[in-house]
Amino acid sequence: MSAFVVAILNIWIPQCVGHVVNVITKVRQEGKSSYDDTDFMTSIFQQLAAPAFKLARMYVIQALFTFTYIYTLSCVGERVAEKLRHDLFKSVMMQDIEFFDKNRSGEIVTRLTTDIQEFKSSFKILVAQGLRSLTQIIGCVISVIIISPQLTGVMVLCMPTVVFIGSFIGRKLRQLSAEAQVQMAKATGVCEEAIQNIRTVRAFAAEEKELEVFSREVDKTTALYEKLGLGIGLFQAGTNIFLNGILLSTLYFGGHLMSSGQLSPGDLMAFLMATQTIQRSMAQLSLLFGTYVRAVSAGARITEYLELPPATIMIGGKNVTNETFKGHISFDNVRFSYPTRPDFVVLKDFHLDIPAGKTVAIVGTSGNGKSTIAALLERLYDVTAGSIKIDNTDIKALNSSDLRGRVLGYIDQEPILFSTSIMENIRYGNLEATDDEVISVAKEANAHDFIESFPDGYNTKVGERGAQLSGGQKQRVAIARALLKKPSILILDEATSALDYESERIVQKALDNATRGKTLLVIAHRLSTVRNADLIVVLQRGSIAEMGTHDELMQQRGAYFDLTKREENETEI
Repeated sequence: MSAFVVAILNIWIPQCVGHVVNVITKVRQEGKSSYDDTDFMTSIFQQLAAPAFKLARMYVIQALFTFTYIYTLSCVGERVAEKLRHDLFKSVMMQDIEFFDKNRSGEIVTRLTTDIQEFKSSFKILVAQGLRSLTQIIGCVISVIIISPQLTGVMVLCMPTVVFIGSFIGRKLRQLSAEAQVQMAKATGVCEEAIQNIRTVRAFAAEEKELEVFSREVDKTTALYEKLGLGIGLFQAGTNIFLNGILLSTLYFGGHLMSSGQLSPGDLMAFLMATQTIQRSMAQLSLLFGTYVRAVSAGARITEYLELPPATIMIGGKNVTNETFKGHISFDNVRFSYPTRPDFVVLKDFHLDIPAGKTVAIVGTSGNGKSTIAALLERLYDVTAGSIKIDNTDIKALNSSDLRGRVLGYIDQEPILFSTSIMENIRYGNLEATDDEVISVAKEANAHDFIESFPDGYNTKVGERGAQLSGGQKQRVAIARALLKKPSILILDEATSALDYESERIVQKALDNATRGKTLLVIAHRLSTVRNADLIVVLQRGSIAEMGTHDELMQQRGAYFDLTKREENETEI
């Protein structure tokens, strides 16, 4: 409303200026000879007072409402952006793992940051300047028609051609802008991937290679944006030529009408100011066209993610707690292929029964589906066929967030920590846990002593992805984090395979303390760590080749025996 008031005032102001010019012209025509000096000055002030004070009031009101609309629009724009960021992040978080497998993190982050920032800025500019410009054009067109229909007719003649050309160019520019933003997302993805994996980049001295790839993508982005800038520049240049042509025509025909007495000087001034307002407004609209193109492209990319329905794996299901289950797990005729590779069967006809409170180890060479079993139990993916049950309840019937957050504890080979304190990283397992509960599980995970040895203790910052801690320290923090959930089932996905002997010994001791009385599924790479398991399952090509205790499998002299001997030979070498 404030922007609308400013626009209305910008329409009235030329008319008030015209009144002032008419007063001055009238006084000039009457001449000084009709008055003495004092009367002449008094007459000027009396005749100018009313229109001048009216004009001054308009300028003050205009300034007040200009401040109001700029400030309020800023607040509205920021709140729109905040809501968009919240809704977009929520939409992304509610997608399944397949979504993250198919989309690069850099592109997702670009939509959350660059696209929303672009949309917010464009939104604010389009609402404020667009509303004002449109209102001024409509109001001033009405004003100039009233002032002089003849001059207005000259302006209108060229309008249809300009509108047609502008629409054609606009469609092309929107397509080009969309291409440029997609290319920008690609460049951002390359940059983010290199930064996230900087240690790998350094390890292979691949800085120049990454710079070359990034530069190539940035060059493509630059070329597209330069092409877009060329198109917008040509469009605006053509618009300015048209508008300036209108001004010259107005001056020529206006002078002719004034000389013939059909138009007063004040009316000509008001007409010129009104046409200048129309010119500025149309020029502003032409500038806004580029903003509109970018806003539409950014808005389309944002809307694409906003309209994604929540993944079925993320919603619904029965709410559960860790006390609900004892931890009996059964895989019944499970078949699975990854969504990104539907033709490749990872698990086929997989049957496995894990009694509550027992330790079962899954072993086998890489690529045979060991980690896939853990991912399916966590319900990061749903099985293609068959079922997975906990205490005879299909996990598809359970709320997946409750399943992962309360029933299952997962410890990875390379645990990821957040760049906050150790206290907050452990508390991530249960955000409602007290400091005493955090310290208790840290002791249980054999982490309390090394944490206390730091100057800041539990408030020590671990750095990005836990870079300030050693592998064994990160692993023990991850164990404490998993234990804080008090899970019924613990999944260890090669939890000690990346550690040296001393770190492995310490972490294994922590695991032994932590897993008493819990169902334990161990994905093992080092066979020496699973000798004491209640059941060892050997996977080959997605199926169970054999299973039994360590002694039983060694006596069978089958696949497990071969794996064990191979590991012993590698250790000796």
